[in-house]
Amino acid sequence: MKTKINFQLPILLVDDDPVVLEVSMTALESEGISNVVTLSDSRKLVHFLESNPVSLIILDLVMPHVSGMELLPVLIRDFPHLPVIVMTSNDDLDTAVRCIKAGATDYITKPMDVERLLLSVEKALQVNELSTENRNLREYLLNDRLEYPSAFESMVTTSKKMRAIFQYIEVIAKSDQPVLITGETGVGKELIARAIGELSGKRGAFVTVNAAGLDDNMFSDTLFGHKRGAFTGADQAREGLISTAAGGTLFLDEIGDLNEMSQVKLLRLIQENEFYPVGSDIIKRTDARLLVATNQDLTKLIASNKFRKDLYYRLCAHHIHIPPLSERREDIPILLDHFLEKASKSLNKPKPVPSREVVALLSTYQFDGNVRELHAMVFDAVARYSTGLLTLESFAGLFANVNTSLDVALPQPSKELDESIYEFFGRFPTIKEVEDYLISSAMNLTSGNQRSAAMLLGIARQTLSKRLSNPA
Repeated sequence: MKTKINFQLPILLVDDDPVVLEVSMTALESEGISNVVTLSDSRKLVHFLESNPVSLIILDLVMPHVSGMELLPVLIRDFPHLPVIVMTSNDDLDTAVRCIKAGATDYITKPMDVERLLLSVEKALQVNELSTENRNLREYLLNDRLEYPSAFESMVTTSKKMRAIFQYIEVIAKSDQPVLITGETGVGKELIARAIGELSGKRGAFVTVNAAGLDDNMFSDTLFGHKRGAFTGADQAREGLISTAAGGTLFLDEIGDLNEMSQVKLLRLIQENEFYPVGSDIIKRTDARLLVATNQDLTKLIASNKFRKDLYYRLCAHHIHIPPLSERREDIPILLDHFLEKASKSLNKPKPVPSREVVALLSTYQFDGNVRELHAMVFDAVARYSTGLLTLESFAGLFANVNTSLDVALPQPSKELDESIYEFFGRFPTIKEVEDYLISSAMNLTSGNQRSAAMLLGIARQTLSKRLSNPA
C-alpha cells in the first residue's frame, strides 16, 4: 500500500531501541514516507517538540528515564494538535484502553507488523488533517471572513449559503483528499472546482474531463493515455489527461455517468495514486488533486447498484453541495444586473434597465437550469431589446413556461406566522381580504400591467381582469 497523505512536517519516532527505530524508519520510507526523524532519549522529547514541529509522534511506552505512559498525558496537554501512536511489546488490552482514554490516536504492539503500522500512520494523519480543517473552518465561520475573496470573483452572490461554501473551500483547498461537488445543472460546479484549484497552491494545470457519454475504453484512453500499438490506429503513444494534470488538478465532471469498470479504475487511482496506460504493463504514478462533480444523487445510484459504495466514500472526503438558485433568490437581482452588464457589452448595446415586473417575475421563477438558465435568458432578452425599459416582452421563454415554472415557496403554518397575520391585518383576515391584498400588490409591482400581474398571481389575465372589474 501507499500512504495517501502528503505532509510537510516529519513523523517523529521515539524509542530507546535503535533496532526498532531503524526498522520503523525503513518501513515508512519503503512506502514513500521519507520525512521521518528519530529520538532515542525520552527525556529530550518535550524540549525537541518546542523547537521542532512534527506531524505525528510514534511513542514507545516502555523506556528508561521517562516512560511513554508518563509522557503521553504531557503530550496531550501541551501539544493537543499532535496525534500520538503508542507502541509497546506489552500486548495488554487494559494498557491499550488506558492509552486511548489518555488521548492516544492508536495503539500497536511489538514485534511490529509493518502493514499495521502504515495503516495506523495513515489513519492518524487523516484524522489530524480533518481536525485541523475543522478548527480552521470554525475560525472562519466565527470571524465571517474570506482570506482570498478574489478566488470567488467569478461567482456573483450575496447568499450566506454561498459565503459559507467559500469559507469551507478556503479551509480544504490545500488538502490532497478528493472533493465531491454536487448540485443541480447550472449551479456553477465547475466554477467551484476552479476556485479550489486556484487556492490549492498547486502549480500544475487545471484539467477538465467530462465523463458523460464515455464508455470504459474512451474513459481509460482519455484519462490514462495509451502506448504505441495498444489498439488499431494507435500509431504512437499518447499521454492521458491525468498526466497533463501532473502537479495540478484534475476535475472529473458528470461522475455519476461512469460505468462499473471505469469506477473500478478510478477507485484504484484514488487509493494508490497509480494507473496503467492502455496496453501498457508499466505502472505510472500521479500527484494530481482529484475533484469530481455530479448533478445526480449518488446515494440513489448506490441503492440501485449503479455506483460503487467504496468509490463514493473515497470521493466524498470533502463534500460541497451547491444550493439551487430557487434556494437563494436573494441572488437573482444582482445576477440579473451582472448578466445585463455582460450581455450589453457582448452585443454592443446600451445596458437596459429592467422594469419592476421583470424583477418581480424573475424573483418568483423556478429556474430549473439555475444560474446558467438566467444567463441565457438575459442574453436572449437583451438581444431582443431595442429602447426604453426592458419589459417582459423581451423574455419570450418566460411566458411559454410560466404556468409550470413559477414556484413561490409557501411558509408552513406556525404560531409565528399566525401572529404576523394578526399583526398585519389587525385580526385574522378573510379569504377575500387576502385576495384583495395580493391583487393590489401584484398590480403595484407591475405598474398596472394586468398580464404581468396575472403571471405573478398564477392566474389567467382574463380572470384578473374580471376580478378587477367586479371586486365584490
